[in-house]
Amino acid sequence: MTVKGQIVIPAKVRGQLGMKKGTRVQVDVDESTQRIILTPITREYIEGLRGRYKGKGLLKALAAEKKHERET
Repeated sequence: MTVKGQIVIPAKVRGQLGMKKGTRVQVDVDESTQRIILTPITREYIEGLRGRYKGKGLLKALAAEKKHERET
């Protein structure tokens, strides 16, 4: 890790996950295992969310889900 807290994701892993320059990454922490979970926000990831929040306000649903994850 650099002084700024930056890390390098190896090229092989970036390629396997379809990550390119500018790909956003969601950072989560699994408190029970003390692990950092990095999820690339790719087109495939977004398409996988389709229908998951049907009939709900997406931002409200995501905020509620995050809040629930933090509380558990």
